[in-house]
Amino acid sequence: MLRWFLGGREAQSSVERSGVLSIGEEQPRNCFTELQVLKGHFDIVRFLVQIDDFRCASAGDDGLVFVWNIETGERLQELRGHTQQITAIITFACEAAAHTGLITASSDRSVSLWDPDSGNRVQTVSDLQSSVKCLLGLERLCLWVSGGEELCVWSKDFQLRCLQQTHGDSGVTTLIELPKNHLAAAVDREIVIYRLTFSDDSDVSLTKIRCLSDHRDQIRALINVNDRLFASGSHAGELILWDAVDWNALKYQHILWEESQTGVQSESRLKALRPSEMSIQHLTTNGQLILAAVGSGLYVYDLQSQSVAAYRKAAHDSNVLHTMLLSDSELMSCSEDGSVRMWEIQDLPLPAEPASAGFFGNWTFGRSSKQSAPPSKKATDFPNTRKLELIGDLIGHSGAVQMFVGFGEDGLVTCSADHLLILWKNGERQSRLRSQALFQKLEENGGL
Repeated sequence: MLRWFLGGREAQSSVERSGVLSIGEEQPRNCFTELQVLKGHFDIVRFLVQIDDFRCASAGDDGLVFVWNIETGERLQELRGHTQQITAIITFACEAAAHTGLITASSDRSVSLWDPDSGNRVQTVSDLQSSVKCLLGLERLCLWVSGGEELCVWSKDFQLRCLQQTHGDSGVTTLIELPKNHLAAAVDREIVIYRLTFSDDSDVSLTKIRCLSDHRDQIRALINVNDRLFASGSHAGELILWDAVDWNALKYQHILWEESQTGVQSESRLKALRPSEMSIQHLTTNGQLILAAVGSGLYVYDLQSQSVAAYRKAAHDSNVLHTMLLSDSELMSCSEDGSVRMWEIQDLPLPAEPASAGFFGNWTFGRSSKQSAPPSKKATDFPNTRKLELIGDLIGHSGAVQMFVGFGEDGLVTCSADHLLILWKNGERQSRLRSQALFQKLEENGGL
């Protein structure tokens, strides 16, 4: 497997402050110039899910779930029923369902199905053995899965179909669906592959098939990349690409974000790094690129070239919590520092200056850190490497921004530890829409 090392040259642009970029007030590339604060929660808001083209739901530590209209900022529904913090939330719409529902899990050891149109709780299961930490909808099968100390498969009407005990201190922390009725569950530092089997009498069974133990530390992120690949990221900074059908780790796709010094110096520098500086908090993909939030930095991995296409080691002042690829050249991130930032992948200026040994410095094959490494390489040995240029800084929250949901040209919604949601809008587009609405109103009233 191929191992890359963290460090190296940071492209210089804008104004740098303590290694972190600052863009200032003039942001011509930032269209989000109008914001609306959405209030209602009284504790940390951790989750946002998109229901349809104009609605999203928010949930957090206050146990409340709100449904919002992102066109107007109106709070449409208040879903009250949980007595403790929400631990997971998903939308669920199988073929037999008339419309999209919301499934929520809480520390009160209950799971509920809600109708976001009426705000009614349709189904609920309480007195579970432990709190549910993650949810996964299998909509084509009209099933959903809950993960925690137990891995449970449920029917759409909340009937338990099968159950598997999990192991590890944390239980199942995240789940994804794989081809041919398989599931991948992250349990501590392992990925457990399960197979769903259906009998003639419609019984469902869950069978443990394989345990993938390539990670050296707790798995923090698990995502589907495309029909053939899935990816996992760990607290130790490891990113591994897996074959989604035979579940093998692909050769040359194991990336470890370490300092590049070799020998004793390398070991001492690695020990000096705080775990949070190496930890992968979040992964997102568009099928061609994988964006990894590593500590306070951002790294873009190109699947076609099998290399890091662009990176910034210090993208925020604190850990990055959530990311999104807007296109093949633009992306967005939010952080514990309370900011939401927009980035563009740009070519490095030529000629490139020599780089210190770092991220694109030494590389070795294999898993063992005892193997000798070839001489250091310069950044110019990796001509496809580009820089991340800061093009927008959305400042509005006073606490850690947990995540965001994009609605295209209709705007962006962010949630935070400050108990608030912010609805960000394209100022020029909103001004144009208001002018059109005023013009239409004047026409209707005979004012023109």
